[in-house]
Amino acid sequence: MSFFAPPPRVETTLFSRLPDRFRDLRRTAWSDANRAGKPVDSFLEGPVFDREGRLYVTDIPFGRIFRVSPAGEWQQVAEYDGWPNGMKIAPDGRFVITDYKRGLMLLDPDTGAVTPLLETARSESFKGVNDLCFSAAGDIFFTDQGQTGLQDPTGRVWRLEPDGRLSCLINTIPSPNGIVLAADGSHLLVAVTRANQIWRLPLQADGSVTKASIFCHMHGGPSGPDGLALDQEGCLLVAHAGFGTVWRLSSRAEPLLRVASCAGWSTTNLAFGGADRRSLFITESETGSILRAELPAPGQILPA
Repeated sequence: MSFFAPPPRVETTLFSRLPDRFRDLRRTAWSDANRAGKPVDSFLEGPVFDREGRLYVTDIPFGRIFRVSPAGEWQQVAEYDGWPNGMKIAPDGRFVITDYKRGLMLLDPDTGAVTPLLETARSESFKGVNDLCFSAAGDIFFTDQGQTGLQDPTGRVWRLEPDGRLSCLINTIPSPNGIVLAADGSHLLVAVTRANQIWRLPLQADGSVTKASIFCHMHGGPSGPDGLALDQEGCLLVAHAGFGTVWRLSSRAEPLLRVASCAGWSTTNLAFGGADRRSLFITESETGSILRAELPAPGQILPA
């Protein structure tokens, strides 16, 4: 059941596609567990722009990081033993990766070196970290998804403070994925992929989460909400994996736009870029493509 009329449709264009020289179609340990054993030649995620306007993306099954120029030209920056998923640039300029296999990692984009930041939670392995965001104070909020879902609703959201203190904010989520922090720092929004929901986690003054609630229900499909972003009007952009769509939702969860993929169905993550930050760049992982759409409001200004 839907309470709303279908929102206006925005078309995407192909910005760039992973060149064939970087593709190697085969099964991997990651694809065996996460793509039903199908061979893959890439799985793009974690888009983020640096201050020069260059786009970086991760390639989960092959442990690679790519840099894409404004003209759409690809360069491999790093390859290492890991499964890099989300990636963001911290307020202090560090590139931080949520690596499903390794935990939190740091990337040096100049040398390609990838080094550990946080590999365990008090000597216990993470389930499989997925995505992250930052506060202006430098806190890292990150999701710990692993293989959780409706059969195992124990996914977690963590906060790592600049002094190294680690705290678990919630541990009852069936597949926490993308995560964003409201501009005023009052709450987190988390994509809950297997429940086809977005959860709202209010942040209290003492750092705890109370009154966790459902911000919105997605309609369903073979997957669910994945990467998230906010714009400067307070609207939430949701990459709906498996449906080839990015939804733009108001701060009251009303659907305002449907951004439709011109490539495959696996719209996994997104980032604002371009001269005025009104261009939305979307990783489409089924075809190894990056899509682009022009939106009415610029992306949220991230901590810097």
